[in-house]
Amino acid sequence: MKRQKRDRLDRAFSKGFQAGIAGRSKELCPYGTLDSKSQWLGGWREGVDGRLSGLFNK
Repeated sequence: MKRQKRDRLDRAFSKGFQAGIAGRSKELCPYGTLDSKSQWLGGWREGVDGRLSGLFNK
């Protein structure tokens, strides 16, 4: 069960990262649970930071 839960959180982080790179708003987070939402927002922040620092081109 722990592996399955970790995979879901990893996927939430990855989806948030992709949203951050794409320049989407953090208000569009599709997750409602606290754990998933915090992972998504963490990924979103890293994606936005990467995009703003010039690591990714749109």
